Amino acid sequence: MNKKQELILTIDAGTQSIRAALVDLKGQIIDLVKTPIDPYFSEFPGWAEQKPEYYWEMLCKSCRTLLTNTGDLKKNIAGVSITTQRATVVNVDKDGNALRPAIVWLDQRKADSEKILPSVLRPVLKAVKLHNFVDGVISNCQINWIKQNQPDIWEKTHKYLLLSGYLNFKLTNEFIDSVGSNVGYLPINAKTYQWAGKNDLKWKLFPVEKEKLPNLVKPGQRLGTITEKAGKETGIPTGLPVIAAASDKACEILGAGCLTPETACLSFGTIATVNTSIQRYVELQALVPPYPAAVPDQYYTEVAIMRGFWMVTWFKEQFGLKEKLEAEKTGVTPEMLFEKIIRDVPPGSMGLVLQPHWSPGPHMERYAKGSIIGFGDVHTRGHLYRAMIEGLIYGLKEGAQLTEKKNKVPITQLRISGGGSQSDTAMQIAADIFGVPAQRPHTHETSVIGAAIDAAVGLKLFPDFESAVKEMTGVKKVFEPIKENCRIYKDLYENVYTRISKKLMPLYKEIQQITRYPE
Repeated sequence: MNKKQELILTIDAGTQSIRAALVDLKGQIIDLVKTPIDPYFSEFPGWAEQKPEYYWEMLCKSCRTLLTNTGDLKKNIAGVSITTQRATVVNVDKDGNALRPAIVWLDQRKADSEKILPSVLRPVLKAVKLHNFVDGVISNCQINWIKQNQPDIWEKTHKYLLLSGYLNFKLTNEFIDSVGSNVGYLPINAKTYQWAGKNDLKWKLFPVEKEKLPNLVKPGQRLGTITEKAGKETGIPTGLPVIAAASDKACEILGAGCLTPETACLSFGTIATVNTSIQRYVELQALVPPYPAAVPDQYYTEVAIMRGFWMVTWFKEQFGLKEKLEAEKTGVTPEMLFEKIIRDVPPGSMGLVLQPHWSPGPHMERYAKGSIIGFGDVHTRGHLYRAMIEGLIYGLKEGAQLTEKKNKVPITQLRISGGGSQSDTAMQIAADIFGVPAQRPHTHETSVIGAAIDAAVGLKLFPDFESAVKEMTGVKKVFEPIKENCRIYKDLYENVYTRISKKLMPLYKEIQQITRYPE
């Protein structure tokens, strides 16, 4: 088989859809099938769960449709890789059957830390200003909640898996996972991303028996092969090698072609993030480790805006009825029509400034809120929509400045992926606010490409990751910063945006005390 004919079958099990794609060794997506899924169901306030079998059914559906659509190309598949949403956990028995619904990463339930953290330690932790951090880590750990509230489930648990490990088992019949998928409240050595040493304190904070955890391999290594049962259910040829990739975010960074910290990878997705690939261990926040990269023995940093480009959906639902109706008539997306309403809105939105803390991040006070200031009688929906995009990118710039400080490496260019990157206006705003070129990758499906790169290197179709990235990633369009726009944004960012939280935080606290929102 000629090298150029070989294809990678990549599966991307995200929060809102499961994609299956055939990718060639030039990084071109031959075909992609996207199956929308229900992100979660909630039996109690704050819970977010999904049946693990549902993920598998939707994965099978996506693969069968893809392989039916592409016909004879099935014989060109060299291997399979899978990337998934981060930090969603599954308890299974010895046969790999789920014992309870998966706890999705969006879940907000809390374990009782009083039962785990000895009272005698609390004054010591408070004295060294670590109490809130340790208390939060314990209460957020799903292991602790399950052991406290469903001890019978924990007793029956043979393996405690991330969603990636569960789907790997369904494909290969092996309890095995990628180091690059190891994101969550787990007893991990944060520098190697292997399981922690036996005397590590994390075994106390995240009390899982080691035999209940899967074996780990590095990205690019073999997880197993497609079993006969999995082949029948998915349509994937039996015996194909399954190669370890990494989490969807790690694969997104790799698929955007970001290998060094000079290039920041921005994601204009449901959660907006700024990430950098880095070869050394760097903590952006004290005691909060970087994430494992899709490249072996490397890391990536991240600063996230929790609601991110979800705000576009919010705007569409609350203020975009006209565009929604017009889109249905004309067959275009509402977002394409929103582009029209902001073309004539100048940079800075005539002084309308938005801070996008609709959902406070993990290191913010729970009573923190979003804000929009500067309204005047000139402002329209177009100004509000542009201010929303500007505010999101201001927030990402704030994260990028922290990243530059900790990495000790200046950011000289941006690669931007995610659905929001298809907006030329958003891309130009990013270039102008950051003051550096903003590049749109050759496809916005960068997590699919990143997982395919892991497989291609693992199958020895490329000698190393640098070669694979050079061949399989690219830039579709570059947006250069506009000098006058940069000046306006610099002044608004430094003199207004960065001062909003400090000025308004006392008022946010008053709002919470008066209204009891949030609880």
